[in-house]
Parts: sequence; C-alpha cells; structure tokens
Amino acid sequence: MRRLPAGLVAAAAAGLAWGTFEAGWLRRRVLELELPGLHPALDGLRIAHLSDFHLGAPSRGRVATERAVEWVASRQPELVCVTGDLVSHPRGEALFRALLRRLGRPYVVLGNHDVALSRDPFSRAAELDDLREEAVLLRDAAVELPLRGRRVQLVGLDPRSYRREWSRAAELADPGADLRVLLCHFPGIARRLAPGAFDLILAGHLHGGQIAIPYPGGKVPLTHPGAPEVAGLYRSPAGVLHVSPGLGTTLVPLRFLARPEVTELVLHAGGTCDPSLS
Repeated sequence: MRRLPAGLVAAAAAGLAWGTFEAGWLRRRVLELELPGLHPALDGLRIAHLSDFHLGAPSRGRVATERAVEWVASRQPELVCVTGDLVSHPRGEALFRALLRRLGRPYVVLGNHDVALSRDPFSRAAELDDLREEAVLLRDAAVELPLRGRRVQLVGLDPRSYRREWSRAAELADPGADLRVLLCHFPGIARRLAPGAFDLILAGHLHGGQIAIPYPGGKVPLTHPGAPEVAGLYRSPAGVLHVSPGLGTTLVPLRFLARPEVTELVLHAGGTCDPSLS
C-alpha cells in the first residue's frame, strides 16, 4: 500500500485541528436592523437570537453554546428566541434545560433533530414536550406580549408540520399587532408566505454552511450548497429574515469558515435592511 505524502497528511491534520477549534470559536454579533413601519415606541428593542445547539453530540459546539448563553444573560435583551435543533442526543437534555433557565424562559421552537427528522446517524430525539418551566415552547402557536406598551406577537412553527406543508403561520399572524415575529427552524418558510405576513422572521438550520470551501471572492458551503439564504440578514417579501449560523455541529464535530454565532438584533424604525452578511 502506498503511503500518503507527508505534506498531505500534515495538511489534513491541520485542517482537522482548525475545524475542531473553530467549532468552539464563538462570534458575538450585534446587528442594527431597520424595520419598515416599526412603531417608534419599539425603536431600540433588542432581540437575542440563538439556534442549533445540538447538545449531547461530542463537539466543541457545547463550548460555543455555553458562552453564547452567558453573553445573552449578561446583556438582558427584551426578547430571547431560540430556533430549534436544541438537543442531538438525550444525554444533552439536562444541560439544555439548565441553559434555558439562565436565559430567563425564552421563546423556543423545535428543529428537525429534536423530532428525529435527520440524516445524522448519531442523532437521537430527546423528550422536549414539557419545557413549561424553562421556556415558552411554540408549536404552531402564537403568543402576544406587551413590550413598551405595544402589542408584540410571536408565532412559532413545528418542524413536522413545516415538512408536511401543514403550517398555519399566515392564519396565526395578527395584522393588528405592532410587531409580528415568526420563529421557524427552516429559512425556507419565508418563500411560503404572502408579502408582509411578518415584520421579522427568525430561522436557523443551515449552520452557515458549517464547512465551507473558499474561492476568490467568496466561499461555497458544503451543507445545503444551493440554499439562497445561509446566514445573516435578507430582504424577503414576507418580512425581514435573519438566519442564525447556529452554535453546534452535526454529522462531524467541525466548522470551517462558518463560525458559531449568537446574535443580538437591535430594531429601529424606518428604512430597509442591508441584505448582505456583515
């Protein structure tokens, strides 16, 4: 059997070491976001967006997740939203519940890994139906909460109804609310909704590509390479879409040119958002 060239072996080892390191190298990002028609009383409203913890899988994504929760807890935003793929194996459930308690009962939707809709052979669904003490779990449901004296509505979709195209997001949306926010694990929901259905749509799922191959002027994500929205802010007729790069990993415990991220969105009245990834 021919031996691999030493340079190739060294490059592979360096790549694995970097990918392992990057999986825990958290980016803490604050994005200023202008929303057309936002009520002036809600100007400056801060929303923390976290996604894709994948707890229970052996990965430095756990480090990134714990640091992200610590950062959010220290900043005390007015809303905390978590958009699915929370636990990749039941052994991560205890830590997940402890982290939710640190976030002060956030608003949560499930992802495909949470309900065993995954190609990852190492993923196992956990029992997350009883999060009443730690979070507000939205499964094709809506809640309204008063913030700064205005009506803010949150709508959350279940991943199973999304996959079967049974989601009732448009029916749940309240056109009279001062701010309508949709939580869905999958960014593709924005293409299924009528124009103006929501003011803000929060999603995850794609991990920013998780492993990307660079080329002059850009990079190609290896996971979901054809996805039109991979990470960041995008214009959408249905509402401004924020796709979180997420915090954990799946299939392999590596990230490459796709750092884990926790994001704080600061809402402002007027204008349109910059659709490019900052």
